[in-house]
Amino acid sequence: MGKLQLQKNDDPSVPPTSSTALLLLGTFADTTWRMLVPSVGFTLLGVWLDSLWGTKPWIMALGIVIGIIGAVLLVKQQFVKVKRG
Repeated sequence: MGKLQLQKNDDPSVPPTSSTALLLLGTFADTTWRMLVPSVGFTLLGVWLDSLWGTKPWIMALGIVIGIIGAVLLVKQQFVKVKRG
C-alpha cells in the first residue's frame, strides 16, 4: 500500500488542506482508542472478576494498572511508528 504524502507548506497564511485535517483527525482517533480500550477494558474485567471472587477492589485496581501500562505502550508504539514516517 502506498503512503499518503503531504506537501509541506511553510507559509502560515495558507490554511491546512482537508487531507491534513483528515490525517490529524485520524491520528487523534487512533490515539484515543489506544488509550481508552485497554484502560476501560481491564478495569471492567477487574470489576467483573472481583464480583465473581469477592476480592473487591484488588483485581479492579490491578486491572487499572495493567490497562494504563498497556495504553502507554500502545501510544508509545504509535509515536515511534509516526516518527519513522
